[in-house]
Amino acid sequence: MFRASFMLAACLASAPPAFAQTGGTSSWFQRSDRAKAEQPHWITPLATTTPRLEQEFRYDIVWQQPQGNAPYIRNLGNGKGLELLPFDRVEVIAGVPPYIAHGNAGIQDGFGDFRLLMKYRLLAADEERGNYIVTAFADVSFPTGSAGNGSTDTIVTPTLAYGKGFGPFDVQGTFGVALPTGNEAQIGRTYTWNNAFQYHVFRTLWPEVEVNAAWFEDGRNAGSHQVFVTPGLVAGRFPLTGRVALTVGFGVQIPVTEFHTSEHNFILSVRFPF
Repeated sequence: MFRASFMLAACLASAPPAFAQTGGTSSWFQRSDRAKAEQPHWITPLATTTPRLEQEFRYDIVWQQPQGNAPYIRNLGNGKGLELLPFDRVEVIAGVPPYIAHGNAGIQDGFGDFRLLMKYRLLAADEERGNYIVTAFADVSFPTGSAGNGSTDTIVTPTLAYGKGFGPFDVQGTFGVALPTGNEAQIGRTYTWNNAFQYHVFRTLWPEVEVNAAWFEDGRNAGSHQVFVTPGLVAGRFPLTGRVALTVGFGVQIPVTEFHTSEHNFILSVRFPF
């Protein structure tokens, strides 16, 4: 699935001139370029979903260290995937179902849930006109995962995202709540508030620190909250060919609250913006 989605992105990005002249990819990329020109040009953080509209293919790997010195769980894909701008102010992300490897013979490995996220940009201004953005999300995960690797019900997560830049420094944040459409007493509701603080240096480097907070209502973690601090570095966008570029990032989530669902989470992110 990773290969198929990347091939689709590559085909769109490198479509021959004859096809572009028909107005198909030409109008698509004109809309994409216009959308990106009308907003700040920050880089997408590691864990915080950016309020910016982006067109890219993204693949993340997360190594999660459970409590009790258990083997690392590898999340291959982490629900990322193909990001497209089909309409003005609108982005759609089709998340590739992640493959979850537990590293434990007693727990079955398998694919997680399919995820679809839609963004609608409410306000935006580039660096010369205010350097800010406000965007609304609707994130939906469907119970398509194998037993033990996905949810039992569809989960809808409405989110408000925001960002403000101050010269080479920017803040990007989101606040959302995960609302199960069924079995709420067992799954529970999760309120998340993420903020990424970035600084742009040497043209292609974006060192950052994120604060990723979650509060749990109902479910097995009812009444608890956790906070991770995530230092990291994102580098890009490095031109590859035609419209396609490369961005890579790495960071580690470190728990700073007494309650936490994992000890450390290492994140590797690879993106191909086009």
